[in-house]
Amino acid sequence: MNEQSLYKYLKLKELSTPFKALLFDVDGTLADNMYAHKASYVAAAKEYGITLNPDLIDETAGWPTVAVAKEISQRYQVELDFEVFAKRKSAIFIQEFIQQTKPIDFVRQILFDFHDIKKIAVVSGGSRSTLNITLDVIEVKGKYQTLVCAGDTEFGKPSPQPFLLAAEHLQVDPIDCLVFEDGDPGVQGAIAAGMSWVRIDEI
Repeated sequence: MNEQSLYKYLKLKELSTPFKALLFDVDGTLADNMYAHKASYVAAAKEYGITLNPDLIDETAGWPTVAVAKEISQRYQVELDFEVFAKRKSAIFIQEFIQQTKPIDFVRQILFDFHDIKKIAVVSGGSRSTLNITLDVIEVKGKYQTLVCAGDTEFGKPSPQPFLLAAEHLQVDPIDCLVFEDGDPGVQGAIAAGMSWVRIDEI
């Protein structure tokens, strides 16, 4: 861990200490893979004749892939089968990128430090199948009590539903939860759930 990462790790450790439960986003938070997700969306969109601006993926960070497909369809005025597009994007991501995924060390270390002490949840807009591979590659599988992902709740981030379901699974009051995020939709969901939060890309 370099000096900057060490500073961020120590800051996060200090922030985490008072809470009973820690809830981690995956893509861009535990896993350094947002560039790969963007590339996968761009490649999938290209197959439909869309030149996708990858900034849209930053705006929709944490959304379920199907919801992002709907947003692409609306913005670019192209008719898409959202489920088919989402599956194609996921296939590209798995085939070309997933095995090269690196952890964001200073965040993963927090999970390692507290997984025997506090209750841990993973809360993501990704599909369970893709997330299980990612979590395995970055070596955190089995170090959390629950995984909430796309399809587990009626609405994904920025809805509070995924966070509240995680708290229910952990049997912890939302006020005792700290959410680790890297995007606005996740932060909005955490606030709506009555939880504390930290943007790991802004510390």
